[in-house]
Amino acid sequence: MSNHPIIHIEFSSKNREIDAGFFSELFGWSFNQMPEMDYATFEAKGGPGGGLNPIQDEIPAGTIMVYVHTDNIDETFTKAVELGGKIVRPKSEIPGVGWYGFFTDLTGNTIALLQPLEE
Repeated sequence: MSNHPIIHIEFSSKNREIDAGFFSELFGWSFNQMPEMDYATFEAKGGPGGGLNPIQDEIPAGTIMVYVHTDNIDETFTKAVELGGKIVRPKSEIPGVGWYGFFTDLTGNTIALLQPLEE
């Protein structure tokens, strides 16, 4: 069974380049801009990294998404549903990275799962 650590955190962003500059100056995070995806990833020394997601209907301003590692996304989804959670974005592939999906907990918080490709 996986430890299920938090491995990635995403912040909604009006402008990923401006926001990257803000966090870089404030916290010293290093950013990798991915303009083809309108996305930026960051590395935070001593903690999980993450990304800046463009604001959209399903990602309104103020959204913070926590990604939890899993060795088997299907099993984790099944258990979440058995415990009363609801799948809101089914298992989807991120080419070259792995699989992800979202579920809600009993309060309605959305949590992301990430099953990285085996190394």
